[in-house]
Amino acid sequence: MSSQVSEFLGSIQTTTSDVNRHTTIYHPTLWGDHFLTHASDHSVTIDATVEREFEGLKEEVRSMLTSNKDKDFQKLCLIDDVQRLGVAYHFEREIDDALESLYNDYNGDDNSLYTVALRFRLLRQQGYYVPFDVFNKFKDDQAGKFKESLIDDVAGMLCLYEAAHLGIRGEDVLDEALDFTTSHLESVVAHDQVSPRLAEQITHALNRPIRRSLPRLEAKYNINFYSGDDDSKNQTSLLIKFAKLDFNMLQVQHQKELSSITE
Repeated sequence: MSSQVSEFLGSIQTTTSDVNRHTTIYHPTLWGDHFLTHASDHSVTIDATVEREFEGLKEEVRSMLTSNKDKDFQKLCLIDDVQRLGVAYHFEREIDDALESLYNDYNGDDNSLYTVALRFRLLRQQGYYVPFDVFNKFKDDQAGKFKESLIDDVAGMLCLYEAAHLGIRGEDVLDEALDFTTSHLESVVAHDQVSPRLAEQITHALNRPIRRSLPRLEAKYNINFYSGDDDSKNQTSLLIKFAKLDFNMLQVQHQKELSSITE
């Protein structure tokens, strides 16, 4: 802690004691000014070439979001990727327009658990009300429970698990969905029934579902996770490159702001 800060705290304690108030003595943090020093000593300069590349990639992502060529499923997956990689704040209007279209044009005939659950989560996150009974088609009419055949659709169950966290009071089907998916996802991981990569993704989701995650930490995790996919498509590779640049540029900005505090 700097001498100026110590003097400032000392003056506060003297003043408060004069009016008979209880004072709290805050001891220096264990970390001291390590992070401020680190930011000052290791700041990185973003040159004009990097900025041009960044802006170029941003426009490519914007074009992808506004394109009318994609099918609904492709558009949903694109929006999901953009949000998971922490760059959605650049495209709020484009994402809102795309989701509004997906909301208005829905005809309810999609029988893919993955697509229905992803659409449900993305729209509810955006403030659209999607009725929870869209999941009734995945329940056994006689048993009244989710169909056991869904167990084989691990990706779909993972998507339903994430969607179930957006349920509200009284939506019992989403409570059931959360219990159903949690139980079976834990089981497939415990019994090594999925690839190591998918197992990692499931474990991460079980520990920190999207609804309860911190956006920047989630972005950092997903950038690393997506980067490890050797089979990623060109579109995904472009998004990863843009997300990495964005993350680094934000880090530089934060470093500059922290450094200015010490000046």
